[in-house]
Amino acid sequence: MRATGFPPADEIARLSAHMLWEAEAVHFRPDDPYTLASGLPSPTYVDCRRLISFPRIRATLMDFLAATIQREAGFEAFDVIAGGETAGIPFAALIAERLALPMAYVRKKPKGYGRNARIEGAMDEGQRVLLIEDMTTDGGSKLSFVDAIRATGASCGHTAVLFSYGIFPETEPRLAEHGVRLHALCTWWDVLAAARTRGAFDADTLAAVEAFLTAPRAWQEARAAS
Repeated sequence: MRATGFPPADEIARLSAHMLWEAEAVHFRPDDPYTLASGLPSPTYVDCRRLISFPRIRATLMDFLAATIQREAGFEAFDVIAGGETAGIPFAALIAERLALPMAYVRKKPKGYGRNARIEGAMDEGQRVLLIEDMTTDGGSKLSFVDAIRATGASCGHTAVLFSYGIFPETEPRLAEHGVRLHALCTWWDVLAAARTRGAFDADTLAAVEAFLTAPRAWQEARAAS
């Protein structure tokens, strides 16, 4: 596979967003917001785990992600692909297969028995590791995985995801301060554009979602306080 045979980044983003809708991985609910892992409310929710159950969508997205990685990071940039527990593991396996690289995965915390390891699989000092996850919000959860990888003596300067929120300005600077570059296929803005194209929701719902995407922290604070 050569990345040059794939669509440009904006077309990859558009198609990826449509595939998220087709797999019913995206949900808008401004009148009854979802509660995120942070405890904050959100009118949007994306479940990238669903994608593993759709073989054609899954294969296309993995081709797109492999192409994006090679275009933005290089063709010989990595020695190991590492998946973050748990959602990143299947995608890491698929990307490792496409790039013909070894795979490992990173636990959220040591398993508490046996070797008490956070890294499962082979990872050696000096190896260049690409961290694969399903998605990122503000980038914070990636840092623990990166630190666990670096504790082995390996390096980790890149993380790749299918979906990035793309609405929190601190995401990429936070990762960059930690020496990590983010690669992603699409964001909430691409998903919102796809929703409009598909006629997925009424105008009021789409306007409410856009208000959240434009000022997410203010939207969350107003509702968390109410």
